[in-house]
Formats: sequence, structure tokens, C-alpha cells
Amino acid sequence: MSSTNAKALNSMKQKLKKNNKEYEDLIQKYKENPVEEEFLEEEEVETNCEAEVPKHEENQDKREKEDGWERKSGKKSKLVLDKQQFMSDPCQVTWETVNKKYKEVAAVRGRKGTRWFELVEQLIFLAKFAKTPAQKLEILLSIVSAQFDAGLHGHMPAHVWKKSVHNMLVILDILVQYPSIRVDDKVEIDDNESQKGADYKGTIWVNGNLAGFVERLDNEFFKSLQSLDPHTTEYIDRLRDEPMLFLLAQNFQEYLEQVGDYKAAAKLALRQVELLHYKPHDVYDAMRKLAEQRESADNGEAQAATSVFLETPELVRRRPAFVESNRAMMDILVSLIYKYGDDRTKARAMLCDIFHHALNNDFYTSRDLLLKSHLQDNIHQMDNSSKILFNRAMAQLGLCAFRSGLITEGHSYLSDLYLGGKVKELLGQGVSRSRYQEMTPEQESLQRPYHMHINLELLEAVHLICAMLQEVPNMAAVNTNKKRRVISRAFRWLLENQTFIGPPETVRDHVIAATMALLKEAKARSIVSQMIMNEELHARLDQPTGCIVFHDIEHTRLQALAFQFSEKLSFLAESNERATELRIGGGGLELSTRHRDSQDYGAGSTSMSGRWQENLSFTQGRQGGTTRRTGYRSLTYGHTGYQDAAHGGSRRIGYQSASSGRGSQMDTSTRLVSLNRVFVLKGTL
Repeated sequence: MSSTNAKALNSMKQKLKKNNKEYEDLIQKYKENPVEEEFLEEEEVETNCEAEVPKHEENQDKREKEDGWERKSGKKSKLVLDKQQFMSDPCQVTWETVNKKYKEVAAVRGRKGTRWFELVEQLIFLAKFAKTPAQKLEILLSIVSAQFDAGLHGHMPAHVWKKSVHNMLVILDILVQYPSIRVDDKVEIDDNESQKGADYKGTIWVNGNLAGFVERLDNEFFKSLQSLDPHTTEYIDRLRDEPMLFLLAQNFQEYLEQVGDYKAAAKLALRQVELLHYKPHDVYDAMRKLAEQRESADNGEAQAATSVFLETPELVRRRPAFVESNRAMMDILVSLIYKYGDDRTKARAMLCDIFHHALNNDFYTSRDLLLKSHLQDNIHQMDNSSKILFNRAMAQLGLCAFRSGLITEGHSYLSDLYLGGKVKELLGQGVSRSRYQEMTPEQESLQRPYHMHINLELLEAVHLICAMLQEVPNMAAVNTNKKRRVISRAFRWLLENQTFIGPPETVRDHVIAATMALLKEAKARSIVSQMIMNEELHARLDQPTGCIVFHDIEHTRLQALAFQFSEKLSFLAESNERATELRIGGGGLELSTRHRDSQDYGAGSTSMSGRWQENLSFTQGRQGGTTRRTGYRSLTYGHTGYQDAAHGGSRRIGYQSASSGRGSQMDTSTRLVSLNRVFVLKGTL
């Protein structure tokens, strides 16, 4: 239903509510007994038309009255059961008489002009005179089946639904009281099968499908919640009938287990799981307490509705059996389904189990169940209702991951829901806003009642926050690694198409505004981090204080060239020393005084330029390509500054000590002058 039609419907309901205040007494009287009132009104209309019956039909009417039927003519002629014939002498009524009338009433069902409440009234009257338990059970099953006709063009009214539930409980009372009677729709049954009495030693078969009846009542309850306005008291009153449905499914599940029909019992267990899986523990406790409070009221209503069956004792309980923990109840039910259910039943039970574990913040158990079941691989082959259940489980799993602090997992489970922009359709919570689009009948049947909805604003907020916490660092690191892929395209699209920048209003606006505020600092951090990684800036980021700590002063271009020139001269000096040793052949000669002075002067100049040389390798690697010779920075000959292992000087420690002790007998002052000049240049730079 579109938003315009929904507003018009609510407006009309409010006007009717004001108008009906003048007729509250009449409305209440009709609600107490609606079937009889309608029947009496129709009877009065048809009585006025009796004068129009031709005379040549009077003889035929007499013959029909003798058979126990009375013809009433009008716009739509029909046969009405002659109750006076049964009430005049009940002792003369036999099984054959009741069976004949039952067959005739059942044959009228579905014909044009036949109203369901007339059939129900006639069948209830016949059930009083049933002669065997099997015959009574057969008539009761027909009564429930006829009551289903009230929901052919919508859903069953609440009062009819409640009477059907009570009739089903009476049916179960008969089955428990007479274990020899069995209900099945796959067995060929004789027409006189219900004639067998309670003393019959064998099995008495009655045509029917108990699990199908319970499932139909569940569907009618679901449809009634779909059609009601969730913001009215009528919706809340209807929700209070949920324990009654749970009771019915629970009782019939236990009976089917007793008779060995485990497959049907698994189907009813699934209905209970679907009623429980979306309820947190607090809601479960509230439903359990409500069932305890309404026990006496339900029993009184049941007696009023089934007063014609007083001879049947109440053998099954009239209150659902709830355990203390909803998780324990779920474990009992899903264990039965996993053991005896078919493929579809097992898959839906698994999805409900995953949803419930995620609802209770048990992420890892929920995730393991999903991975072990491989439902994500086969879900596209299932029906639409199961697909919606799968989407709901994924949404709840994403919320659970977010609550557990698992941002990456939460985003992975929620991202698929937001790819197409139709989250409402995927979760069965309406359709996306469209001016000319309304829900199809199939979409309406798949919608979840309001109390089962997942908060869409909360879901969107979690999805966007997870995307923001992953995408912002990813965007900041794109400059250093071009191969990084986009994590959330939907989030990127929202961020890049933010045309109007104003005060945030929606959840989406707040997350985008937070992202923009976060990106300002992140952009600066990314630039500094890139410079540090590329060795353009010798510093580090101090995150607690938000500061950049520099380790050294950046060298100029002239300084870098001077360092390269110094390295080349150092290599040349070492070559000269080797040549001198080869010519002299070693010995304990001392270096000249001028040579020693040059060593001392070189050592002093080296200490002056230590600040430039300490981290020279970083700059030389980029500009001179001479990083492999960073160990030969100066001719200090044995000074500790040259032996710094961090700069590669450990390889030449032995050679430097020997050369300082041996000295040279050759006059090398000419070559050393140029070296001294280089040291002076380094010290002044």
C-alpha cells in the first residue's frame, strides 16, 4: 500500500471510530454473537419471500420435509437442516441419519450462494447427535475446514479464528481419549469407517491433515497481523493471541510424535521456531507471563465456544509449556527439525537459529552455523519467503558483529543488502518509495508484521559506520599504494556525490559529515606518512600527541654533492695507502709529523661535520647512488667515529688500526694537502 493510500485509510478509520461511538451497544452485541445475527437477518428476508413459491412446488417441499430438509425460497434457494425433526425425538436418531445429513451438508460447501457460517451452524448441530467418537471427529474436522472459508477474501476474523483453535483442541481431546482413532489424508477410507465405535479393537481412520490445519491457522494469524494497522490497540490485542497459537502447535507436535509421524511434527516445530526466533529474552518472558495470566480467561472462552461438546473431557493442556530460557526452547525444537525435517524445513530452521544466536550476541556460533550449512550457496534456489528469512539473518548477523566490535565482518554481511538500494524489499518490510509503484499481491503476502521488523535506520547507521571505518584509511593509503581496491562503492558514491553541504539531518547525513571531518586530518597524515615512507622526510608521527618528530636537519643540494666528493676522495686516499704499503713492504716506520697533524685535523673536522654525515646514506641513496660506500666517510684512521657499525664501518676496523701504527716512509704530504682541504671544506659546510 502506498503512503497516500495508507494515510487515507487511517483517516477513514479515525472517522469511523468517532461515528461508531453512538452505536457502541449495538456493535458490542453483534460482536458477541455475529453468526446468529446474520443468520436471523437472512432468515427474515427469505421468510418474506416464501409467498412467492409456486403451488406446484408444495408437494416437493413436503417430500423434502419428510427427509429432514426444509426448502426456503428466495433469490438463492438452498436446503436448510430441519432441526425440529432431530429435537423432537433424539433417541430415534441413528448413525445412518446423521451420516446422511452430514454428507449432504458437506456436498453443499463451495456452491454458489452457500455461506460458510450457515454450514458451520448446521455441522455444529449435527455434532450434537454424533453416535460414535469417529463420527464426531469427522464432523469437527469439517467444521474447522468450513471456518477456513471465512478468510478466502482476506483473513479469518479474530473471533472465528479463536473458535477454530478451540475446535482443534477438542479434536485433540478426542484423539487422546481414543488412541485407536487416527487421522490421515493418504489412506483410502471406507464410507462406513466412522460407524465403528469406541470398543472397536483395530485402527479407525478418519480423513484429515492435522499438521495442515495447524499451519493454516498460523497463516491466517500471520495475514491478520499484516492487514492491521500496527499503531492501533487492535494490533496489540491480536498479538495477545500468539500464546494460543503456540499452545496449539505445541500440543499437536507432541501428539504427532507419540503416533510416530515425526515429519509432520517437525513442520509444527518449525512453526514454533518461527514464532520464537526474533524474540529476545525479555519479550519471551513477557509472552510466558501473559500466557499464565490468561489461562483462566482462555478456559472460560473455550468452554463457551465448545459448549456443544461437553461430553468430551479436556485431556490436553490449555496453556503452553514454556521453559525458562528461550535459547533452551530453541535448542529443543531445532534438534527435532534437524533429525526428522525435510530439506526446506531444515534450511528455514537453520536460518532462524542463526538469527536467534546473532540476536543474543553469539556471533561466532551464528557464523559457524552459516558456514557449515552452506546456505549462502543454495539460497537462490529456494522460495521467496526463505530468501527474505536469509536476508534477515544476514542483517542480524551484521548487527551482532558490529556490537562485538568486528567492523570488517559487520560490513561484509551488510554490504550485499545495500548494493541494489532495495533493503525494504529484501527484508520484507515494505517497498522503496515510489510515486506510482504499489505492492503486488505477492509482495503483500511476503511482508513481515510490524513487530518483526528490523530497525532500518539502525541497520543503515551500522552499515555506513562500518564502511567509514574501513574506507577512510583505505582512501588515505591510496596515494602510497595504487593497487588498493575500493571497499565500499556505495559509501564512496555517497561521499563523492554530496552536493549540498548543510547541517546533517538523517543518519546518512551524520555519517557523511563525520567522514568529512575525519578526512581532513587523515589527508594530512597520509601526506606526511607518504613522505616518511619515501625517505623524503626523516621524522616520525607521534600519534598520542599528534606531532611530527624530526630526527635530523635536511641536507641541501650543495651539501649532498660535497659528501659525494668527499667519499670519492676517501676512496682515492685508501688506494694510495695500499700502494704505499706494497712499495715499502711493511715495517714499523712512523708517519711524518705533517701526516699525523693531518690525521688530528681530519679527526677534528670530522667531529664538526658529524651532524651532516650521520644520516647521509638516505640522501646519497636518492641523489648519488653511492650508498654501498657509506662506510668510507673520512680518513680518521682508528677513531671511534669511523667504526660505527650502523654505517658499514666494521668491515675496515682492522685495516685502519694497522695503518695508523705502521705509518709510511714516503713523502705523501702533497697528496694529503688536498685531503686536508677537503676536510676543511666539510667542516665549513
